[in-house]
Amino acid sequence: MKKIFLLLVLAAMMILAACSMEAPGSESEDAGGGGESGGDYKIGFSISTLNNPFFVTLSEGAEAKAKELGATISVVDAQDDAAKQASDVEDLIQQGVDLIMINPVDSEAVAAAVESANSANIPVITVDRSAAGGEVVSHIASDNIAGGEMAGEYLLSLVGDGAQVAELEGVPGASAARERGEGFNKVAVEGLEVVAKQTANFDRAEGLTVMENILQGNPDIKGVFAHNDEMALGALEAIEAAGKDITVVGFDATEDAVKAVEEGRLAGTIAQKPELIGQTAVETAVKALDGEEVEASIPVELELVKQ
Repeated sequence: MKKIFLLLVLAAMMILAACSMEAPGSESEDAGGGGESGGDYKIGFSISTLNNPFFVTLSEGAEAKAKELGATISVVDAQDDAAKQASDVEDLIQQGVDLIMINPVDSEAVAAAVESANSANIPVITVDRSAAGGEVVSHIASDNIAGGEMAGEYLLSLVGDGAQVAELEGVPGASAARERGEGFNKVAVEGLEVVAKQTANFDRAEGLTVMENILQGNPDIKGVFAHNDEMALGALEAIEAAGKDITVVGFDATEDAVKAVEEGRLAGTIAQKPELIGQTAVETAVKALDGEEVEASIPVELELVKQ
């Protein structure tokens, strides 16, 4: 009987010792793991391109906020290639990240990647550009339609009613390009004559080449709206080289564009706030992982930067 009693006492002591080794806030106490600080959350961020100052700033904002909240973020560059972005998202899924943020190259093409994440039970947040399919926890972006309208109204005020203008469009299929164009044309259809409309894929060098071609066929153009600042600055180079006096309005308020506005070369640009977009995306990601309800769409404010 004494032996049995001793064995029971030893067993009880071992159980108590094991319980005492489990620290407060461990997995059994907090299954969410992250807590309000972001804990050990692993966030994957597939970004359309890091060859654009706007997205570099957006990425930096996301990385800074992740560090502040104690989360780990892995940023991958799709290099403006929808196929590479799909592959990047699959890699993030295989790495077992807790949540994926996606800044789509192409809103239609990215739908399959979002659906893959859905199948793996990994929540998705879209950033700056939306996805045309799949389930998304939240979409963080400026109101691109409102921004396009703002640009159109400002351009109209500078060139006058009925003036001939050109529109440089962004990457075909990107929601930002579609929405900025929609907003701009709401205004243009009432007061401007859009005589040329061509994609330059959000790229400065393409913006220069496209603008050169537009100028050859449309010598009476008075204004240009470009869907982003990179194309606006490229168009400005072509216009200045041709010795023309044409009003150009861009979108994004990148450092180079704001400097061009201050110098009186660029008429204006619509200021998104890429750093704030990145920060807001990560904040929303951590809230969602903590089990909090988040808004399906979270707008980030815009403003007009002008001479």
